[in-house]
Amino acid sequence: MAKAKVRYGAEMRKRADSVDRQRVAKYACPTCGKIKVKRAGHSLWKCRSCGSTFAGGAYSLTTAVGETGRRIIADVKKR
Repeated sequence: MAKAKVRYGAEMRKRADSVDRQRVAKYACPTCGKIKVKRAGHSLWKCRSCGSTFAGGAYSLTTAVGETGRRIIADVKKR
């Protein structure tokens, strides 16, 4: 599925395919909850239902660092 011709090994082709699948997938909107969020640009995501625009990862809506930060902020708000 990788658009670019990835060379030099099966592992690199698998990684490129994984990134492409994440990039074109639809994600759940944090605002309205519908699975309508698509990539609008590099790290820009837009919900096609409610029109909300989000900043996220380059190839997926959330990143591991972003999830960690979200948990820390939620814990601080609870206190």
